[in-house]
Amino acid sequence: MRCLLLRFDAPLMSFGGVLVDQHNPTERFPGRAMLTGLIANAFGWHHGDTEALNELQSRIEYAARWDVPPIPLRDYHTVDLGQSHLGQPGWTTRGVPEHREGGEAAKRGTHQRYRHYWANGVMTLALTVREGMPDIETVATTLQHPARPLFLGRKTCLPAGRLVLGQRETVNPLSALKVEPRDSRASAETEHFEACWPLGCGDPVLEARQRERRTDDRDWRIQAHVGARLMITGHISEVPLCT
Repeated sequence: MRCLLLRFDAPLMSFGGVLVDQHNPTERFPGRAMLTGLIANAFGWHHGDTEALNELQSRIEYAARWDVPPIPLRDYHTVDLGQSHLGQPGWTTRGVPEHREGGEAAKRGTHQRYRHYWANGVMTLALTVREGMPDIETVATTLQHPARPLFLGRKTCLPAGRLVLGQRETVNPLSALKVEPRDSRASAETEHFEACWPLGCGDPVLEARQRERRTDDRDWRIQAHVGARLMITGHISEVPLCT
């Protein structure tokens, strides 16, 4: 199995969770839908490319670890939608005007939102895609030469550097993650790194106690998160120092 090693390094990252009222939370680790969106954006795909998006998502497997643990940050937004200029269409980066849709509640009054982020963290990921196209080589090339600017969860979360570290031949994503050196900003004294990985990659006895049910797949046809699958969340040790 060939794994692509990625480094998520940004002032802010957000791995969308279940929306509750005005709160837009972030999960501790990215989900398959977020990674699918990242890759699709690099290819220049659109939300309407539902068949390609669902097919790619179904083939993604990954493991991730925090080299530098992040700090939680909550951003508060408020806007008076009754202002006259907000009733006018706004121009988009696509060169066409965009109108606000929805009922009267979406067009008037003061709206509040709380958006949750991870700040100043550094994450390393080992990602692979099972047999099919695009394959891992194509994904790696495209992430290095994307069709559009990339972001880590939300458009405000711009990466501070290149995402691609390289590739490794390994038995599974967890094995690749264990041998990839930690980021240079990670403490040399750190012995255990918070991580997640696919079910079946580690010790079965430990994994039986570390299973987490996640709803991180998206049905791109209806634009909603669906289903549930198991991931392992725990810690890995003996991560090599940066050379």
